[in-house]
Amino acid sequence: MPKITKAVFPVAGMGTRFLPATKASPKEMMPIVDKPLIQYAVEEAIAAGITEMIFITGRNKRAIEDHFDKAYEMETELEARGRHETLRVLRSILPKNISCIYIRQSEALGLGHAVLCARPAVGNEPFAVLLADDLLAGDEPIMQQMAGVYEQNGCSILAVQNVEPADTVNYGIVKCGPGMNRLHPITGIVEKPQPEKAPSTLGVVGRYILTPKIFSHLERIEPGAGGEIQLTDGIASLLQEERALAYEFSGIRYDCGTKIGYLKATIALGLAHPEVGREFAEYLDTYGHRNPSA
Repeated sequence: MPKITKAVFPVAGMGTRFLPATKASPKEMMPIVDKPLIQYAVEEAIAAGITEMIFITGRNKRAIEDHFDKAYEMETELEARGRHETLRVLRSILPKNISCIYIRQSEALGLGHAVLCARPAVGNEPFAVLLADDLLAGDEPIMQQMAGVYEQNGCSILAVQNVEPADTVNYGIVKCGPGMNRLHPITGIVEKPQPEKAPSTLGVVGRYILTPKIFSHLERIEPGAGGEIQLTDGIASLLQEERALAYEFSGIRYDCGTKIGYLKATIALGLAHPEVGREFAEYLDTYGHRNPSA
């Protein structure tokens, strides 16, 4: 199987759930400890051997481009001050073998449309899609897990997790045939079904590996839920032509598109941070004793 070398990052969303913080700054640039969400997603892609990062951007997203660009003035200042470790961290944001492409999504027409915008850069190759809102953590990076699954099976792979039945209205939900080793053949998929109509409780989260045939299906589908071009509908159409698999990844997902998910991620990654983790744990412990009802 051809290796996955390209990743698409749909980052054109407005981030209204985090207003006013996202009024002038992209939601993907919101930090978890000392790195923005988009950097965690890019690092996950790099760990999977991906070398071409394709960002589907919108208005007010220039900060993302600046983050992955070289900062000559800052590097010069840090070097002059002898801040060599900080300089090393700054320069390591994007390894030299990684390239970035930025494509403007002129209208917010949905996730499926955002993926379709990447077609000129992706070409006729399989590719990954990573949503920075979903911060996924595992002993083995989740996209690296999925790339291995793709190499063994050669078809589209969707990351899924079991969700509460009442929460199916927030996810694309897959219908699956019998599977094994956390891998299930997908027989159907529906966007945000009511619990009584959901075919399962396996919800698709923000990681995909897709074959290039998805593009022709995205071109043909009509607007779906919310009047948008839904990636879920494109995948449903793709299933008529080729198989796809649902993969229950090994790891933890933090839904950083919600305030509570963002706070949970901040605590979890703060506790694991080599610089501040121990002191942060001590603070949380003393805070809990001072506020037993917290």
